[in-house]
Amino acid sequence: MQPVSYLIRSRSQTPPVAVLTFGDRRAPRALRDLPTTGLDGLTAWRRVVVVGSSADLAATLTALLRADRLDVEVAHVRRPWQARRALTAPATRVPLIRDETGTVVVGAAHWRPADGQRTIRGEAVVDDTVLFDGEVPAVRIEPTAQLPGLRAAVLAGRWRPRRWVTGRAAQLGTTGALVIRDGVPGPRPLRRSTFYRHTEGWLRVGRR
Repeated sequence: MQPVSYLIRSRSQTPPVAVLTFGDRRAPRALRDLPTTGLDGLTAWRRVVVVGSSADLAATLTALLRADRLDVEVAHVRRPWQARRALTAPATRVPLIRDETGTVVVGAAHWRPADGQRTIRGEAVVDDTVLFDGEVPAVRIEPTAQLPGLRAAVLAGRWRPRRWVTGRAAQLGTTGALVIRDGVPGPRPLRRSTFYRHTEGWLRVGRR
């Protein structure tokens, strides 16, 4: 993966970076003089600095994915000391993990039992490797910074992963499971769910 150079325009031109804040969060001092944007204005900028949670970053990337604008560089600021680096650090293209609905995951996704159930019943595979066949407490799926793009594991006692399996895609067929993306639960249980590496990665500024 090669770094993407960050070119600074002259002050007489449109600023190349904008700040996107979520909820009641305030931008750190180093970002307060910069223009702001909303999800509907992301494509007007070369670089967007997201001030928010992993779910907020995922929402930003989902909007860029659906707009077919993964050429926009994206920085994620969770603590004030990260703000200056978000302006100056280079961007690197890393795998983008999405599901069949076009929703991006940046931290972790989970398959968990539906309401009233103690286990997930069904089968899950990562590429050609069977992750489980039968009943399990839950499954965790995480993006990886390197190819093939994601890893998944069955969660055992105290929600600890048993064995990580890496691949391009993780697929579940079940009698019913709740899908949780970056801490946000889906509206209803599903019988099928897939997370996979998109054909194009996203431009991550610095390291999360």
